[in-house]
Amino acid sequence: MSELQVPVLPQNSSVHPSAPRAPEPRGGRLPLWFKGFAPLILLAALVVLFLEVGPVGVFRQSFPPVEELTIERIRLPAYGVMEVQIVNGGPEAVTVAQVMVDDANWVHQVNGSRIIERLERRTITIPYPWVEGEPHAVSLVTRTGLTFTGEVAVATLSPSVDTRYLTTFALLGVYAGVIPVFIGLLWLPFVRAIGRRWIDFFLSLTIGLLVFLGADALVEALETSRLVAGAFQGASLVLLGVVGTPLVLAALGRWRGTRQERTPLQVAGLIALGIGLHNLGEGLAIGASYATGEIALGTFLVIGFLLHNTTEGLGIVTPLADQRPRLRSLVLLGALAGVPTVIGAWLGGFTYSPLWTTLFFSIGVGAIIAVVYELYRLFSRRASAGLTTPLNTAGLLLGMMIMYATGLLVPA
Repeated sequence: MSELQVPVLPQNSSVHPSAPRAPEPRGGRLPLWFKGFAPLILLAALVVLFLEVGPVGVFRQSFPPVEELTIERIRLPAYGVMEVQIVNGGPEAVTVAQVMVDDANWVHQVNGSRIIERLERRTITIPYPWVEGEPHAVSLVTRTGLTFTGEVAVATLSPSVDTRYLTTFALLGVYAGVIPVFIGLLWLPFVRAIGRRWIDFFLSLTIGLLVFLGADALVEALETSRLVAGAFQGASLVLLGVVGTPLVLAALGRWRGTRQERTPLQVAGLIALGIGLHNLGEGLAIGASYATGEIALGTFLVIGFLLHNTTEGLGIVTPLADQRPRLRSLVLLGALAGVPTVIGAWLGGFTYSPLWTTLFFSIGVGAIIAVVYELYRLFSRRASAGLTTPLNTAGLLLGMMIMYATGLLVPA
């Protein structure tokens, strides 16, 4: 019988016979950064090759030009002067050949080259005797004959940044947002005096108010997204704001270590934040409408906004029914919800942009989604039956109906 041969390790070896061997590195000795950037480098090379010798390079002359110009705003800075602000949101450069006002060719000046590259902006100044209170149409004709048209619904002098207009827009924001919210906060003694089942009723009513505000802001965001230049992808901005905002707010809460249930004051703060972001977009729309003469600052408008936005203050104080908040906290909550209306009115009146308006409305929708979620969590801890009880269901529906009814008083 042959003897069993046992392998002998070298004496200076530190590896135990039963220890598993270390796996050999895969991918050779290539550095990590190269492994990460190599696909990107190949992709860039492929794009360059495609543009130079691929189908686009070979058949470029056979394709019709794809041109797109977006008229973002038409300003009337002085009597007899028009300013048309445009952006090229298409894939190709665009050359502005002619400018027509009310179906007539008109002399004009461009602040730069007539050839507008992708994502570039230009301002066209037109010496035109526009008539106060009348509509006007501006058409831009490109080198290839395509026409892009913008309208001035009601010709009126565009506001400039001075004391008069700063005060006007500030008062507009105060009337539309600040005063109504603070009036709504005065319902705190009432909600503290009612019974628990009625507090649950007003919590569900607050959810209804916020759901209606979120839907209203979403409609506004989708409408203004149609005015955004194609390259900036208005619909994608809406998606980014609606989905990204609640995720960011949740991540900030975890980053600050607030994984436990939020206090009623924190929920009220979130409600005020969501309403404030909504009112920022609302102020943008109001300021822009006033600047273009599409809004009449009458008593009816002020009353409409007072009634419509006062209910927002009720939604803020309802979670505080069992609390004794300080006066300072209430003032901060009211300012957080109402003051953004003033800021929005300033931005909309002086530097209106469909892109930023769309983004702010979308962020407002996302914030309201986050607020409704937190409010529902607070509601669930208080009311075991949830929203399905007859009284709470009535409160949610009543909240939406109140916002709808008071919204009828606000001119579009």
